[in-house]
Amino acid sequence: MKRIDLEVSGVRLSAQTAGSGKPVIFLHGAGGAMHPLPYYDALAGAYALMLPDHPGFGYSDNPDWIRTVDDIAMLYLDALEALDLRGVHLIGYSLGGWIAAELAIRDRSRIASLTLIDPAGVRVKGLAIADNFIWTPEEAAYALYYDRAQAERVLAWVPTDDEADIVVANRFAAAKLAWQPRWYDPNLPKWLHRARVPAHVIWGAHDNLFPPAYADAWCELLPDARRLVVEEAGHAPHVEQCARVAAATLAFLREHDA
Repeated sequence: MKRIDLEVSGVRLSAQTAGSGKPVIFLHGAGGAMHPLPYYDALAGAYALMLPDHPGFGYSDNPDWIRTVDDIAMLYLDALEALDLRGVHLIGYSLGGWIAAELAIRDRSRIASLTLIDPAGVRVKGLAIADNFIWTPEEAAYALYYDRAQAERVLAWVPTDDEADIVVANRFAAAKLAWQPRWYDPNLPKWLHRARVPAHVIWGAHDNLFPPAYADAWCELLPDARRLVVEEAGHAPHVEQCARVAAATLAFLREHDA
């Protein structure tokens, strides 16, 4: 992955890029995109992958005027225009899925498809969302991953001083966006009908943060959506079941190449 900096609407966005071909943009979750993943390699093997750090996360700027997920969505729409990207396959994980949905309801003209992996953003009465802001690191790891060995690998990671600073910054940025209301926008469901692009909703069958039943809710709200529930996976199925999720993702993207 090569790191580049983009200047968009006065904001420096840092992004990792790899591969070639038609554009795929992956919008990361609340933990950022610090670690290389085989899933990214699979995408970059077939497409031109861009993985930006959201404002306030990673190496991107953190301007005061970025206060909501809507603000980030609008900034990314400016980025698509500035780069003149068309036929973009937009993939969003967790917080990134929420951001991706907000992009699609505002302007879908440059988006070829929407892949949402365990997205935040929607709240369904009777389907409780866990409060991960109060979890300890150990509670978070064991709750987010189905595979206990994967959770232990996450807990065993020792960050450098710079990486530790990024971890803290990411947590503050996530709290700013999703603290109140917790992990959703009450207005999003009524506008998801505007996301009139093919959508693929992927969910871990053992997600302890957002219940798997949310996959059904998203598919009911989106006008053209299919779902994939991934067994033996928690909140990050593209990590725990990479081969299956990558194959399904690439098949969907190829089906909808502009």
